[in-house]
Amino acid sequence: MTPRGAGVERVSRWRRAAASAALLLLTLSALQGCGEQPWKRYARYEADLDREREQRLASAEALIVPAIASGEIKGLALAFIDFDRVRAVRSYGHRNADGQALQTGTVMYGASLTKTVFAYTVMQLVDEGLIDLDASIATLLDRPLPDYPKDARYGPWQDLRGDDRWRALTPRLLLSHRGGFGNFAFLEPDGKLRFHVDPGSRYAYSGEGLILLQFVLEQGRLKLDLGREMQRRVFDRFGMTMTAMTWRADFAANLADGVTEARRWVPHDERSRVRAAGSMDTTIDDFARFAAGLAHGDGLSPKSRAEMTRPQAPITTASQFPTLQPELPAAQRRADLAAGLGVVVFDGPQGPGYFKGGHDDQTGNTMVCVQRRGACVVLLSNDVAAERLYPAIVRRLLGETSVPFGWEYGGKAATWPH
Repeated sequence: MTPRGAGVERVSRWRRAAASAALLLLTLSALQGCGEQPWKRYARYEADLDREREQRLASAEALIVPAIASGEIKGLALAFIDFDRVRAVRSYGHRNADGQALQTGTVMYGASLTKTVFAYTVMQLVDEGLIDLDASIATLLDRPLPDYPKDARYGPWQDLRGDDRWRALTPRLLLSHRGGFGNFAFLEPDGKLRFHVDPGSRYAYSGEGLILLQFVLEQGRLKLDLGREMQRRVFDRFGMTMTAMTWRADFAANLADGVTEARRWVPHDERSRVRAAGSMDTTIDDFARFAAGLAHGDGLSPKSRAEMTRPQAPITTASQFPTLQPELPAAQRRADLAAGLGVVVFDGPQGPGYFKGGHDDQTGNTMVCVQRRGACVVLLSNDVAAERLYPAIVRRLLGETSVPFGWEYGGKAATWPH
C-alpha cells in the first residue's frame, strides 16, 4: 500500500499549485531567440488544457444526454474539478414529476456525502486541539457512555452496559468505520446496539459510529452544536449558501424529488434532525466548492488533510454491503483499498485517490478524486438508476483511475456500461 504521509501530501499540493508556473520556467530558455513571447506559449498550454477538458465533458455528455432523453434516468448533476479548481458544473433532466428542469442550483439530498463533510469538520477540531484522534471517547464524556439517558436523536448507547469495549473507541476508529458495530442499531433483529467485533479489528461500514461521534461532540464536555459548527466551518467557508444539515423553507422553491428503481417519484424528505451520517441537503454548485476545497486542503493543516486521505486500515471484504460480511482470504483482497477518514482511499494508474458515495432508495451520489492532479468528479442524482452510468462517466472525465466501483456497488456493477 502506498504511504501517504503529511510530507507526501505537501509535495503533491505544491506540484498541483505550481504545475503551470513550472512549465513556464522550464520553457523560458528554450524560447530564447525563437521570436515568441513566453506568455504566449503559456497561454497556448492553458488553452490546450481547456480543450482537453471540454472534450472529456463532451464524451461524458454523450452518455448522459441519451440516457436522460430516453427516460433511463430522470436527473443528474455533474461537477468537474481539475488542479483544485471547479472547471465545469452542469445539470441534466428533471427535478420532479412535473418535468421541471434540474438546475445546478437545485437542492438535492447529499446522503452519505455528509460523512465526508463531517470528517472535515472533525479534523478542524483536531487542528484546534479540541479533540485527539486517538484518545478514548471516554475522555470527552462526563459519565460512562451507557449511563447517558435515552435520546431519540442518537443511538441506544444504554445497550452497551456491561461491555466496556466502548472505552476503546476513538474518533479515528469511528471515522474510519472500525467501531465494531453494524450499520445502525435499528437494523439489528432485536433493534439493540452491540459490538459484532472488537473496536479497531476490521472495517465495517457503520453510520451508527458517526452518530456516536456526533453525540460525543454535542452531549459530552465540548457541548458543540454540530449543525452550527458545520455551517460555520464548512458551508460559510466555501460559500455553500444552499446547503444545510436540516431542512430550510427556502429550499422548496428549487427542490429535487427522487426516483426509485421501480421508477416511482417520491417527495424530498424534509429532515428535521442533524445527522452526521447523512442529513445534508446541498446543490451541485455548492458541493463542487467543497470538493475543490478539500482537494486543495483549504481550512485544514497539511497533516490533517493528509490524515483524511491516507490509508487508516485495509478493507478486507468483497463489497461495501452487507456491512459485516465475511472477510476475504488475504490473497483475494485488493491491496490498495483502504479506509480513510470520511472517505475510502485507493491507488491506481494515476496514483492515490479517494472517493465517497451516497445512496438511498431514490438517491445516487459519488465523489471521486485523484490526488496528484487535484482532479475530481462529483455526481449527484435524484434517480438511483443513474449509478449504473457512474463508472463510465468518471472514466471519461478522469481517465482510468481504478476507483473501486465494484466494491462500492457490489455485484450489480459488473453489468453496467463501461
